[in-house]
Amino acid sequence: MLYIGVDIGGMSVKAGLVDEKGKILLKDTVVTRASAPAEEIVADIAALVRSVAERGGAELSSLGGIGVGSPGSVDDAEGVIRYSCNINFVKTPFVRLLSDMLGVKNVRISNDANCAALGETMFGAGRGARNSVTVTLGTGVGTGIVADGRLLTGNRSAGAEGGHVIIKAGGEVCGCGKRGCFEAYASATALMRQTARAAERHPDSLLARLAKEQGIDGKTAFIAAKQGDKVAKRVVSTYIRYVGTGLVGFANVFYPEVFIIGGGISKEGDALILPLRRFVRRNAYGAEFNPPIDVVAATLGNDAGVIGAAALVMER
Repeated sequence: MLYIGVDIGGMSVKAGLVDEKGKILLKDTVVTRASAPAEEIVADIAALVRSVAERGGAELSSLGGIGVGSPGSVDDAEGVIRYSCNINFVKTPFVRLLSDMLGVKNVRISNDANCAALGETMFGAGRGARNSVTVTLGTGVGTGIVADGRLLTGNRSAGAEGGHVIIKAGGEVCGCGKRGCFEAYASATALMRQTARAAERHPDSLLARLAKEQGIDGKTAFIAAKQGDKVAKRVVSTYIRYVGTGLVGFANVFYPEVFIIGGGISKEGDALILPLRRFVRRNAYGAEFNPPIDVVAATLGNDAGVIGAAALVMER
């Protein structure tokens, strides 16, 4: 059985023809006309889906279904995108529109972070797990929760916003306007802020020199730490403690088999993953009596959204 997964982004829409093993057989993209009327955006996506199916030798009527991941607030059950801040979707009946345009009945939609979590759990780093939490450390912090093989999204799909769980009351201001959110401490943006502050306080450190010569990004502190800089080591250690604190909170509520860490910071590999694994196993409630929780880096990269969207319409 073949499926089509669609990953909607602010700049482009990706669609892939995916088999039941999660392998992308053919993929294509189209520019997102983000400010166009919603129906025109959906029509562009419908045309992309037709093209991918045709070039892949698949009849639309023979597909197992079409799954879609979209940024923003999505009501999965109703198939409606309530709001997407960077794309002109407001109370858009996306599933009905796409289904009517293509004549395909099995069309489903979810938030893009949820789709990535489902893709990683079924076909990526969490393969074989029935319970997982995916945490994406990027500009913000995205989370996706899989419980007993199915996405857990809360009342009308408004939940699973783990980036905005409070880990420090009255703490740093988050992009959402609240204080102390996980995202305000664990995102790549937060790490860059922590790095800049440390470099300013310690102008003679290697960290400060790298920041001045190369600028600051999510890798700066890790690079300096690997070269033995004590200031950078403290930054990395503190950052890992922040991330680990959030993971332990999720562990105590969901107790997943695995945490899957995605986003640019996950590319630091063992320097990030191993201490996080130790932190979670040491601090999760009942950890000494319960099965160990694994912490792994995501493996599907930019394809996670397409594969996960296709997984929405697969039988599990």
